[in-house]
Amino acid sequence: MNVAKWLLLTVLMLPFLELAAFVAVAAAIGLGWALALVLAGSLAGALILRHAGGNHIARVRVALDSGSLTALQADQHGGLILFAGFLLLIPGFITDVIAVCMLLVALLRTTRNAPPPNDGIVDLAPEQWHQVPDRSLPPRRDEKRDQ
Repeated sequence: MNVAKWLLLTVLMLPFLELAAFVAVAAAIGLGWALALVLAGSLAGALILRHAGGNHIARVRVALDSGSLTALQADQHGGLILFAGFLLLIPGFITDVIAVCMLLVALLRTTRNAPPPNDGIVDLAPEQWHQVPDRSLPPRRDEKRDQ
């Protein structure tokens, strides 16, 4: 069987697998807690789609309008977060576990490629800088003594 047939079979079997996983989790922790977890996962998916979805769709639209495929490739983790939000929105534990793994991958990619924080401080060696007085500021006390 080729990959497309396996993928189609998996998608068709997903509701049955989710039902079996729900029954197993409900037997282990109780029906109320299992329902609460499924609802919490769906709520988390809705929040992720609401927060990240609109921004990502707008960026994709702008990238497609300008004809820039490199902008789409640079924003792959945004698509990963969007897909994870869709998976979380689907009720079930299997899709929730896959979505959480995708969110962790996106988080690791984001933190690894994050630029250093811009706090306005530049570290230079002493030979790479010199002090330039700002004439718009009043002179400091030690400058008054030197005059």
